[in-house]
Amino acid sequence: MLDEDLLTLDAAGQAELVHSGQASPVELVDSAIDRITRLNPAINAVVAERFEQARIEAGSVDRQSDFAGVPLLLKDLGCLEEGQAEHQGSLTLKLYGQKADHDCSIVRRLKAAGFIVLGRTNVPEFGVVSDSRNEAYGATLNPWNRRHTSGGSSGGSAAAVAAGMVAVAHGNDGGGSIRIPASHSGLVGLKPSRGRVSHAPDAGDPMFGHVSSGVLTRSVRDTARLLDVLAGPEPGDPTVAPPTAGTYAEAALRKPPSLRIGYVTQAPESSWQTAPVVELAVNEAAQVLAGLGHHVEEAHPAPMFDGRFWTKWFEALSPTVTAVVEAARQMDPTHKPKFDPITLRWAAQGQSMSAQDLVEALDWLDGFRRRVASWWQTDHDLLLCPVFVSPPPESGHFWSYAEGIQDSIDILRFTPQFNTTGQPAIAVPWTWTASNLPVGIQLVAAYGREDLLLSLAGQIESARPWQDRYPATVDPIAIRQT
Repeated sequence: MLDEDLLTLDAAGQAELVHSGQASPVELVDSAIDRITRLNPAINAVVAERFEQARIEAGSVDRQSDFAGVPLLLKDLGCLEEGQAEHQGSLTLKLYGQKADHDCSIVRRLKAAGFIVLGRTNVPEFGVVSDSRNEAYGATLNPWNRRHTSGGSSGGSAAAVAAGMVAVAHGNDGGGSIRIPASHSGLVGLKPSRGRVSHAPDAGDPMFGHVSSGVLTRSVRDTARLLDVLAGPEPGDPTVAPPTAGTYAEAALRKPPSLRIGYVTQAPESSWQTAPVVELAVNEAAQVLAGLGHHVEEAHPAPMFDGRFWTKWFEALSPTVTAVVEAARQMDPTHKPKFDPITLRWAAQGQSMSAQDLVEALDWLDGFRRRVASWWQTDHDLLLCPVFVSPPPESGHFWSYAEGIQDSIDILRFTPQFNTTGQPAIAVPWTWTASNLPVGIQLVAAYGREDLLLSLAGQIESARPWQDRYPATVDPIAIRQT
């Protein structure tokens, strides 16, 4: 098969080729390697390669495994693979040459399912900003419009999938880091419930439970099937999400019942107003969902926009960045450590806090979680809202002016709340701007209800399919015509 034919297939479709004998795992891997080699210089999504190892593994993979030979990329943050670099977007860790000495449970599960890892993707340093740019590897650019960012912190993974390098890539989300890149890149991005995907053996509840791990894909069925691969506890996990009846793949195919959906387009009392194109996308989505038989009304959890939230969220998470920075400083005394300015802003906040300050911030967030989550226990099944207040900003925007560092935190109006509550939330593609920039919408369910999100996302995908949309440089029809 031609490379342009393979790039139109999702991971499930590629696996079907292997299972039917129409393609071999080595052919899938070689095709993806060729696309990465051709496309990555313009996008800078992949920062570490393991091509030769991948070819060897593809030659011996179990062809009966669910995703036999399907190529995949790992985010270079929070996902250790034995023998591979883990630089976390940090020049200090790159100079030190940090490598992992084991596979984390996520990598182990992916490999057991038949995936072949081709390399690692770019991130902002330690994942603290929604723009994948750093001193170690430079900026990842959005394949839809390379003046703009693909988001962060899973921006390298999002750009790689959007460009068709691979059909699926790992990501994780501590304040929007799967959902924002998905929205900016025209992809599906699910942040699972807290405790749904284990971070064993390297962490329990990372960043005080705010981080959830998952994938970025082009299809709802891939997102669902990957969650079936990744979901489930490991020994010693401090939080385990409640089980779901049946598989997530089944849920994605199931027509949802008539749901009670509230929606909101603007964060009240905020200097960050939602851009008209984003507001229009959410309003259109509300109309489409109503047309599909759901009860849709303007409603949202009132505490969701409590102005104290962003201060408390930043205070609670910043000491974790302080700890990472201090550990990096001590790794190699022969190199003078250098960190990005946004990293230093987070680290300085954590350094200024006392133990009492941290406890008080965490206690406040505990109360916030209860106040927000109760909305789903009364008369609503789902919340519909923006992912980000605007289409993708220009690359480097938050470093371009003095207030940008603080703005990189304050601009997150619709995503970090659900890291605090631990609820599942999904971004799905909705529209493209006149400048060919994707805009997604976000759906949020009660804790543990990924099945409901996937069912509705599958219904949206059927009603408004997006699989035939590709960046111009990798559009399969354009490639064939040339």
